[in-house]
Amino acid sequence: MQSKPFVDVVKEHLESETLNLPVFHPVAVKLQAILSGKDFTIDQVVALIIKDQALTSQILRLANSAFFSGLAKVTTITDAVVRLGAREIASVAMLASQQNSYNSFTHPELKSQSQVLWKHAIGCAIGTRWLCEKNGYKQLAQEGFIAGLLHDIGSLLILKVLEGIVNADTERKGVSRELTAEIMAAMHTESGYQLMQKWNLPEMYCTIVRDHHKELTDTGDVLLSLVRLVDHACRKLGLGGAPEPNLMLAATFEAQSMGIKEIMLAELEIMIEDAMEMVTAAS
Repeated sequence: MQSKPFVDVVKEHLESETLNLPVFHPVAVKLQAILSGKDFTIDQVVALIIKDQALTSQILRLANSAFFSGLAKVTTITDAVVRLGAREIASVAMLASQQNSYNSFTHPELKSQSQVLWKHAIGCAIGTRWLCEKNGYKQLAQEGFIAGLLHDIGSLLILKVLEGIVNADTERKGVSRELTAEIMAAMHTESGYQLMQKWNLPEMYCTIVRDHHKELTDTGDVLLSLVRLVDHACRKLGLGGAPEPNLMLAATFEAQSMGIKEIMLAELEIMIEDAMEMVTAAS
């Protein structure tokens, strides 16, 4: 009897109602829900975070890293929220929880691929926030960070599914990088979109996850446009695969339509490289 094509096996797992993968940390998701309202308090934010000891510890470590910190060391979540602000803490919490998900693989090859994805996610998060701040969209900076961090969440989901399939099938030693890349390219946007919807995250993020590979005809969705542009920058730098040094950021539709000059794009590349070193050191 002929076995089912592997792509169909992956689709079945993705569509399974019993699939419950720990991709998003529940505290980080609840934090987003609280902050989407206008009447939250610092006490609410702190109370939610300190329920999870591991997340608390990781947030404090990141808050004291060179990328986020001030002169004095913060020792409590309340201090961290006061220093960074509740919305910045939400970004740090999402960063911390996502880092745990990307680090949770046991299969060596898939773990290696997850680390490549993680570098791309961080680069896009940092780059999108910076571009929001420098290009007249400072009010969108925190949303830009989270949008950049989550835009390829479907690829992480697919890696998790692949690990589950490989671990359950004793005859299957692994999945080739080529096949993994092919499956992710074909499925990660729609799979990621469905996962974001399932987790009830804000629609603006769901749309970016679904549409970040679509060629744009206008830049009405500012965050989507900026994420796409930073995604190009990260690919140029080799965050997420082999470097593409010939990729001309200034020639992209997003850069031209939004009037983002070549000098700012060069600064963006330098900033991403410098920031990646600081964040990696804090990991």
